[in-house]
Amino acid sequence: MNRRSLMKAAIAAAFAPTIGSALAACGSDDTSSEGSQVTSWDWLVSQAAWMDEEIKLFQQAHGGTAIKKTTQVTDKYPDLLSLAVRSNTAPDVFQLPRTPAIEEQVSSGWLLPLDKWANDGWKARFGPGWFAEGGNVFGGKTYSAPFNGAGSNLQLYCHHELFKQAGITNPDGTVKLPKTWDDVTKTAEAITAKSGGKAFGLGFGNASNGALAWLVELFCRGAGSVGGTNSLDYRVGKWTYGSDRNYADFLGLLLDWKQRGFIFPTSMSISDEQARAFFSQGKFGMIVNGVWSQATWTQAKFTDYSLVTLPSPTETPQGYFYYGQGSSSRMFGISAKAANPDAAFAWLDWLYSKDAGRRWVKAGLGLSVYPENNDPSLVTFAPFAQYVGTAKTNLPGPDPKVRNPEVAKVKVASVKPDINDVAAGLYTGQLKDVGAALRDLEGRLNKAQDDAIAAAAGAGAKVSAADFTFADWDPTKPYQNKTS
Repeated sequence: MNRRSLMKAAIAAAFAPTIGSALAACGSDDTSSEGSQVTSWDWLVSQAAWMDEEIKLFQQAHGGTAIKKTTQVTDKYPDLLSLAVRSNTAPDVFQLPRTPAIEEQVSSGWLLPLDKWANDGWKARFGPGWFAEGGNVFGGKTYSAPFNGAGSNLQLYCHHELFKQAGITNPDGTVKLPKTWDDVTKTAEAITAKSGGKAFGLGFGNASNGALAWLVELFCRGAGSVGGTNSLDYRVGKWTYGSDRNYADFLGLLLDWKQRGFIFPTSMSISDEQARAFFSQGKFGMIVNGVWSQATWTQAKFTDYSLVTLPSPTETPQGYFYYGQGSSSRMFGISAKAANPDAAFAWLDWLYSKDAGRRWVKAGLGLSVYPENNDPSLVTFAPFAQYVGTAKTNLPGPDPKVRNPEVAKVKVASVKPDINDVAAGLYTGQLKDVGAALRDLEGRLNKAQDDAIAAAAGAGAKVSAADFTFADWDPTKPYQNKTS
């Protein structure tokens, strides 16, 4: 699920910035930031046009402050930044790499605390739930802020032409999008039958990217399996692959689709990139993928599709996507050795402004941390406007780190075979018993969790299995995490 190929979109015309901005809003001395140069690193390769426009607007509003931007290749970014830090050439402002984790960046002295500028008033503009100990606050000091908002992690994409050829339309002729598992089954059956052997109902590319796990994730979350494939079920503090029947029910349905000939025959041997290309070419009518796929299709001049998320057994989903407090996938920070911290924060503050976030959404690059920016009417491209509308399907969820920061010391070993391996074994017939395979996976995952807790406790951490259990959580509502 962490695999992301970055989206590419042309930047729309920018809104005029509000002059007065960053440091003035924080009560700091703006004059100290003028006449400076701020070095800035990111890995926003496909979003470079947006970043360039923000630099232009910032420099217009901040007189003599110049931004020297470097955009690094995504997979090389962590190593290049680490090398720069070790050689004392770190940029003043940088997008935080995924590795090492932010807590390690803090403990290693990479980051400057932002508390001089990021007071309670500054943080309040983001709304509740975005700053938390263990997320972007460590030892009571704030080191970063949320950049982008949370939408649906995965979507079911629907090919308009194939839907219309199969008669899956509303009375007005528009495509009738599936909402339930039964809808998906009927749609897949109709597309396969009406195509005369030229197209199939569904397809995926499982050769390299774990696409089978994406199907399990998307279909089971809506059914109420709130851990999905990414975490244990915080209602009980355990993995529940074998004890939650939704997983077995969906995998049984997937095998039924295969047996009835609804699935593109070579899905297990093609890559995700090939699957996306085949979908755009009309070889199958539905694919589970992420918003990042839209850029690829736009480049290929394919725009005749729509998306839905969280198809479930019932009309109304029983579970959603969830994010933890203080979490964001594109956070920025300031180097502890920044030459001019005031100027660096002025640039950081600009990137985190509501206006910059609005331009980010309008350009079709992602969601904003400010809910009012996530307005589908701002977006002219219909499929991305549909994605913007999925913001309501990602809710604040339980975060063990907030209640007990010590859980950050619990390091759970990876478990193989994982859910994608198990699903692949069942799909290919190497595994015969769905229930037994899922119970075995559940047991191995829970043992790894228990072993990690025991190891952390043995090393002095004040942790227990109870730290991962939130019996008061209603998965259909936003959860307000409480500190210990």
